[in-house]
Amino acid sequence: MKWSIKLGRFLGIDVFLHFTFLILLLVIWGSSWLTRGPSAALEATALWISIFGCVLLHEYGHALAARAYGIHTRDITLLPIGGLARLERLPDKPGQEILVALAGPAVNVVIAAVLGAVILATGGFQPFGELDVARGGFLQRLFTINIGLVAFNMLPAFPMDGGRVLRGLLALGMDHTKATRIAAAIGQGMAVLFVIVAFFGQAPMLFLIAFFVWIGAQAEVGASEARSVLAGVIVRQAMLTDYRSLTLFDTLRDASALVLSGSQQDFPVVESGPDGRVLGVLTRAGLMRALAAHGLDGRVADAMERDVPGVQADEGLEEVLPRLREQGASATPVYADGRLVGLLTMENIGELMMIRSALNQSRPG
Repeated sequence: MKWSIKLGRFLGIDVFLHFTFLILLLVIWGSSWLTRGPSAALEATALWISIFGCVLLHEYGHALAARAYGIHTRDITLLPIGGLARLERLPDKPGQEILVALAGPAVNVVIAAVLGAVILATGGFQPFGELDVARGGFLQRLFTINIGLVAFNMLPAFPMDGGRVLRGLLALGMDHTKATRIAAAIGQGMAVLFVIVAFFGQAPMLFLIAFFVWIGAQAEVGASEARSVLAGVIVRQAMLTDYRSLTLFDTLRDASALVLSGSQQDFPVVESGPDGRVLGVLTRAGLMRALAAHGLDGRVADAMERDVPGVQADEGLEEVLPRLREQGASATPVYADGRLVGLLTMENIGELMMIRSALNQSRPG
């Protein structure tokens, strides 16, 4: 994720901290210093760091549960509104999704249980009415916050944990895409409720959470529908096979002429001729940037994207598409038996999805 600082790699997963989290800590420290002094500022900052330590463990709960089903976690990012563990794919079965979703809140239950035991062993709980973010015993506040994290995350506000559990339960008895639509609609209804509560309860953070829930629900529906349409499709069925290529010695004038003379907008750049080793890809966006900087006499070699990994012709498109989106790639070369056999573009994938969607709608029943 952009604007993130890498904290390290733990249990094989990269952990990042979004820079806005540092702004949040600075605001908490400053406001506490001004209202209650330096010791209170230090304690408030320590509490928030501890809270996000619990959030990090929560995300590791999801990641390690997913790992048990052979699903790798790309990374974990800590944001001011919580954590985000990016799984490389969804669990294959609804029951697995339910368990992966529950694993995060389960970690907070364990943390609360440990804190509760320590509090009882060292003097017992003080009245909860005396607690707030700024007052009360440190451990008891952290205990209460972990219980609150469990309760909040289990709300059926898809794509939060409770919403994912709901989707998994629905998917036990219906199509996964339909279950996603229903869970997303409920999640967006919860987002509207968050906005109402935020407005009347003067809780501005809920506005931000409501926004992410609304957008996240829409994105999940789109991703689920894409997976449904692309299920069983391999790269070979979507790639361009009638394409032109460029070499390092071509100019941007040559590339522009190819764009204007046909429908192709992205070009593999090869060592020599169409059967040469692939050296990179010249995308439409890269061509436009290079034209603005160097004019028509600029070189393709200076405008192309190098070290493009490419994909295999027999790979499943459902698995390839998330990789392309993550890399921000609009086009990538396609290989079979070590040879360049095609070019896969986001435009072609979109056209294939539209064709398959139209065909699905035309089928009776």
